Amino acid sequence: MYSAIDHEFMCQALAEAEKALHLSNPNPRVGCVIVKDGRIIGRGHTQKVGGAHAEIQALSNAGENGFDAAGSTVYVTLEPCAHTGRTPPCVDALIKAKPALVIVAMSDPNPLVAGKGLERLKTVGIEVRCGLLEAEASALNLGFISRMTRGLPWVRMKVAASLDGKTALPSGQSQWITGGLARADGHYWRAQACAILAGVGTVIEDDPMLNVREIETERQPWKIIVDSKLATPLDAKVFNHLEQSGAIVVCANLDSAQKQAKAKALEMRGVEVVVMANPDDKVDLPKLFSYLATERQMNEIHVEAGFKLNGSLLREGCVDELLLYYAPFFMGEGFGMVNVPALAKINERQEWKVIDLNLLGADVRMRLLKK
Repeated sequence: MYSAIDHEFMCQALAEAEKALHLSNPNPRVGCVIVKDGRIIGRGHTQKVGGAHAEIQALSNAGENGFDAAGSTVYVTLEPCAHTGRTPPCVDALIKAKPALVIVAMSDPNPLVAGKGLERLKTVGIEVRCGLLEAEASALNLGFISRMTRGLPWVRMKVAASLDGKTALPSGQSQWITGGLARADGHYWRAQACAILAGVGTVIEDDPMLNVREIETERQPWKIIVDSKLATPLDAKVFNHLEQSGAIVVCANLDSAQKQAKAKALEMRGVEVVVMANPDDKVDLPKLFSYLATERQMNEIHVEAGFKLNGSLLREGCVDELLLYYAPFFMGEGFGMVNVPALAKINERQEWKVIDLNLLGADVRMRLLKK
């Protein structure tokens, strides 16, 4: 069904979609190229929320270049939307442009679209094909697909450790275990998340800013602190520059005057306080992620927490992907990567599949997915 030329142009559309990695949340990362007489006449990718979608930008680009898209072939990495959200339906603009053929990498998992865009194109006589480089398009939108199909964000846990799996000295010192290239790479993954999540222990021990600094980005992720007892200091650096991104502190209860006063003080700083307890009077982690997806429209959550919260997230089945950085030295005594109980039997283990392995300077990065 697809020629080598089709593959080449869809790869160009995927390259456009990658430009939206750090830009389009919570919208999907979509790329589009318009081809006529064997050459690309228009390119586009999803802009910030409320801005142009990929197809609109590509059509506009073709017009700016002096080309008419009628009779062209449109390559787009996600099915054109058929509903009105913050912007009009992209399918209407395509129908008006009158291309001869639209080739789509993957259908839209959003129930508001889910095939409707493809059908509308077909009903006006535009030829439609779907499925070219679908896996590659899906990989760019793991969080969006997860939110639409599971009602949960894609949760990526990042850990930097020594060869013996230690993340901090017994004193708590952890800066810096890995080198500059690994740290910059970590910020690349931070930048594409909707939010960076940490525990109160990390905030107290390291006083991190939890923002993107090592690479350029047009948007900063939200900051989420899991803090059962509402112990986060009011002057923590994580609350700096809230004009660039919001912050949420999630606690188990506000059952004392002291906690209620602390919550009010946080809110005066512009921090949202969310109460979400499990039966053990700790933060209900599965419920939190459901809330972030369904109520806050968050696609990807990037976790940078300590071994206690890491262990809780793994035990409760909240993690989809591991992003591990190993520095080439042994630390000896210190804090481990995750606080999980010992296995009674080896076959009780939680297994992960390595999907990527890279050398970043002297450090090794591994990406793993839950089997």
